[in-house]
Amino acid sequence: MKLFFLKIQYILLALVCIGFSCRQDPPISIGNKPSGIAETYVTENVIIIVMDGPRYSETWGDPNHTHIPVMAEKLAKEGAVFTNFYNNGPTYTNAGHAAITTGIYQEINNNGEEVPDNPSFFQYWHSQNAYSISPWIIASKGKLEILSNCKNDTYKDKSRPMTNCGIGGKGREGGYRDDFQTFETAISILDNYHPKLVLINFMEPDLSGHNANWEGYLAGIRQTDYYIGEIWNFIQRDSIYSDKTTIFVTNDHGRHLDGWKDGFVSHGDNCDGCRHINLYAFGPDFKKNMVVTSSHELIDLTRTTNELLGIKNLSSTGKVLWDIFKKQEDY
Repeated sequence: MKLFFLKIQYILLALVCIGFSCRQDPPISIGNKPSGIAETYVTENVIIIVMDGPRYSETWGDPNHTHIPVMAEKLAKEGAVFTNFYNNGPTYTNAGHAAITTGIYQEINNNGEEVPDNPSFFQYWHSQNAYSISPWIIASKGKLEILSNCKNDTYKDKSRPMTNCGIGGKGREGGYRDDFQTFETAISILDNYHPKLVLINFMEPDLSGHNANWEGYLAGIRQTDYYIGEIWNFIQRDSIYSDKTTIFVTNDHGRHLDGWKDGFVSHGDNCDGCRHINLYAFGPDFKKNMVVTSSHELIDLTRTTNELLGIKNLSSTGKVLWDIFKKQEDY
């Protein structure tokens, strides 16, 4: 029922858009791009999927890719895999997600009682595209609703994205919900509203890791890998998203390495297990079947999203992931 009323709201917004003739032109670069890269991009939509808390050693760092068969066998050849990608800020859930959405590392309360200091790309994008359909945050962890707001005086309580986080979409009050519910909710929102900017959080394998459940931790990686593949399939089939959508798959943090503290159970410090994370990138403006060995970090994802969608956010300190962009002649 909630989704039905939201759909009505979006139809009305779309009619307003038509009335104001608010057609969007292709995004134009806002960064200092290397020569040869296209001035405008094919990408019209960006979807960021966060697999919460796997270690690199059980994902792309495993030479057999045992627990990510969908990404390794199907998706890798369609995009780019980064082998030296890091969270160089606080390595826990809310801080990692805030780094993705704001492009700035900060210490932040991890229980969902504190919003980020800085505006997110959701708020920047929404304020710069006033008549467009709202961006969305869809998360298994209710506390991640904090990503929809900030403390900044200009943006506080303004230009906020839609959210569906936790049980019943109730945010922190709703606690954590099963990832399958998040998957179904994400597909429904993508299918009904086609937002142009979306972040999806799956809580596994983080939850099983904290429960010291090794088999559950590995199963959580495999299950999330499956959901990622199904979202990718949906995007390719959908007439609005197909050939116009960039997908990033990353994680907010890793976990302690074996032999350090309590190993895979926890995270939150500067060890390589906590900092070394995953990034997969696919989209119409990116090269295919590419392995990127140069070093990059979590806030570079933010800057790249800004670049693709033409979001003016000069506060982000990340760098655009130019390594994977096609040259003009490759289109």
